[in-house]
Amino acid sequence: MRVSAPPIKEIAVNKAELTSALAMRTKMSKADATRTIDALFDDKGIIAVELKKGSKVQITGFGNFEARKRAARMGRNPKTGGVIQIKASIAPAFRAGKQLKMAVNNKK
Repeated sequence: MRVSAPPIKEIAVNKAELTSALAMRTKMSKADATRTIDALFDDKGIIAVELKKGSKVQITGFGNFEARKRAARMGRNPKTGGVIQIKASIAPAFRAGKQLKMAVNNKK
């Protein structure tokens, strides 16, 4: 008999919680923390603008943000099962750094 592990409940931190945590940790106002997070992560923020230019954003110990090119390919329409052409695109990607991986895995 095989016993399965209970499902892991996913907990997400939203922008408001992230802003509050940043404000508390840095002793800045919530308004300043919101502006800081927006300056980095907004669709017109520093990271997005650099990726649009084709640059890679490297944060030592945390990870790398980069834009990856996806080639055009053939796919299937899930409704009809018919073959469709999927256009080439550029997708943002994140690769975790060594220190972040170690922190998540509780290693020193």
